[in-house]
Amino acid sequence: MSLLDFRAPRSRKFSGRGYLFLGTALGLFLLGSRARADDDIVSKMEQEMSRLQAAQAHVQEEQRAINHDMAILKEEIARHHTSAGGASSVSHGVVAGGPAAHQISEPLSESSGHAGRVTTAALRRHATSTGEAVTPVRNINTTSKERHGSESASGMPHGGVARRDLSLSPTGRGLVDTDKGSEFDVVGHRAEDVVVHFAENGVGPHPRETLGAQAAGAVGDHGVFHLGPVTLMLGGFVDTAAVLENRHIASDTFNYWQDMPYPNEPRYHTNNFDGGARYSRLSLLARGNINSEATISGFFESDFGAGAVTTDPYESNSYSFRLRQAYLAYDDNKAGWHFLGGQAWSLLTPGRAGIVARQESLPETIEASMLAGQTWSRQWQVRIVKDFFHHRLWTGLSIENPATLYDTTGFSTSNGAVSMPNGSTVTIGENGVGLTNDTTNFSNEIAPDVIGKVAYDPVWGHYEMEGILHFPHDRVTMGHTGHNNTAIGGGAGGSMILPLIPGKVELRMAGLAGWGINRYGSVLLPDATIKANGSPDPLFGVQAQAGVIAHPNPRIDVYGYVGTQRVGHSYFNSNGASYGYGNPGYSNAGCLQELSTLACTANTRAVSEITIGGWWRFFKGRFGTVEAGTQLAYARRQIWSGIGGDPHTSMSQIFFDFRYLPFQ
Repeated sequence: MSLLDFRAPRSRKFSGRGYLFLGTALGLFLLGSRARADDDIVSKMEQEMSRLQAAQAHVQEEQRAINHDMAILKEEIARHHTSAGGASSVSHGVVAGGPAAHQISEPLSESSGHAGRVTTAALRRHATSTGEAVTPVRNINTTSKERHGSESASGMPHGGVARRDLSLSPTGRGLVDTDKGSEFDVVGHRAEDVVVHFAENGVGPHPRETLGAQAAGAVGDHGVFHLGPVTLMLGGFVDTAAVLENRHIASDTFNYWQDMPYPNEPRYHTNNFDGGARYSRLSLLARGNINSEATISGFFESDFGAGAVTTDPYESNSYSFRLRQAYLAYDDNKAGWHFLGGQAWSLLTPGRAGIVARQESLPETIEASMLAGQTWSRQWQVRIVKDFFHHRLWTGLSIENPATLYDTTGFSTSNGAVSMPNGSTVTIGENGVGLTNDTTNFSNEIAPDVIGKVAYDPVWGHYEMEGILHFPHDRVTMGHTGHNNTAIGGGAGGSMILPLIPGKVELRMAGLAGWGINRYGSVLLPDATIKANGSPDPLFGVQAQAGVIAHPNPRIDVYGYVGTQRVGHSYFNSNGASYGYGNPGYSNAGCLQELSTLACTANTRAVSEITIGGWWRFFKGRFGTVEAGTQLAYARRQIWSGIGGDPHTSMSQIFFDFRYLPFQ
């Protein structure tokens, strides 16, 4: 083989490798070029998107300024038409919704009671862009005396000048005063409470994030929708709570203190752990603005706190959906009239600012029954409220659903019929039928409870006084004839909130005392027993609570409360037998021995509680708020003295809670 022949195949071999290397390099070069080209395209797209976002923000700012200027001009036109001899004129180019909001033919004149001049934002921008001189427009200012008497809405002293910021209402048909805390601001910005910002008492409305606001039924600011002129606001949370206690009381995280056991019961000697999600809550507020100062609203709130007959803890834990609140309300801020009808927190419940729904002053506890000594009820009512002196003084009158809670210790009872020692029968009620609970006795009632309240919001603190009339009613039958009996019960009380450090630390105190009003306390002590003649016998009672609440920062609530509820006694003896409430002839001899064969009647005399706790909102963002809480509670139950004395019992508890609020 010749040298040429030898080299030819080798050259062909090397040529093939070269072509392979050359093709690979060319491919990598083309891929790199394409990647760089793709990066350039993405970068240009991102730059274009940023430019469009900036332009959109600029347009939105321009639109806000134009709306503000249009509102100012509309009010000036209205003033001009209503004032005698007004000399203001406006160019025909200024029309509602038109783009020429800055085109003014001549300055608007000053009018009586106003001072100063301002320039609209649109006019300033127009002058800046064109180099023209700026013609000022009269400022819409009012003195603090004109707005709020001795103090302005911003807290300025008498004689000061308060700037009012105005814009168009969402419908474009009226003016909205957007000053912070004004009636127009609240309506225009769809806050859930209409006038509470006027309190200026250092207490103010519930901070939306706090547990007090959640307990009172505050709605969020995320879930807001519009259906024509109606605004829908969602509220509520997903809740999971648990309690560990040194006594077994099968009431979940809702305390039923009267069931607190004595040592004669084995459950006194056993710990108990219970948890559930049954107090998760849903709420909906629907509200329409009749005009810039009047609204009509409907509020609905519910949870799963009810236990049906089929509810058990062994399989599905099927707690029932229940009604918490459902009412309609009408508020006229200018006239100062407020109406409410439906199921809501009782007017006896302490408030926080004025007499306003969803501003009740409730403990921040995990414990669902809140606090021994707390005054409250949620029930049907029709309420009318009038405020005076620029929302400083409030008066309210409410008729509410009555429900006398009887104690029939010593008597023989069946379906609301009580057998008396003289052979007569007293009818105090009937077990539920139809759609009501057939294991609960519904008392006879002749009239609703009548409740009145006065609330005052000076420059420091919130103060209330209230009174109630209650009318227990029954029927006594002897043989084939009978007669009705009506007793008169009632009481009075008050509450106050003192802002020790406004917005940071506050002291709350409340109390109520009277006859036949004990069911309005958390412990649910009896309202009445029965006299020897069969007529209702209202029992005297006192309930009181005090607490210190701190908000070190917007994410933390810390609280400590002490509360107590006490009830009197009334009894009689007949034919060697004892009847009534707290009768010293009752036996308590078996209360201290486990499984004792002796009696432990144990009519409750008082329940007291001390509790501390805190909440931490550890996550808060555009998707809502997640918070955790813990609470320590110690309660003590005392009984009326009888045979064997008056031993007491106690209970210690620790609560845990996690809660997700999607609308906060």
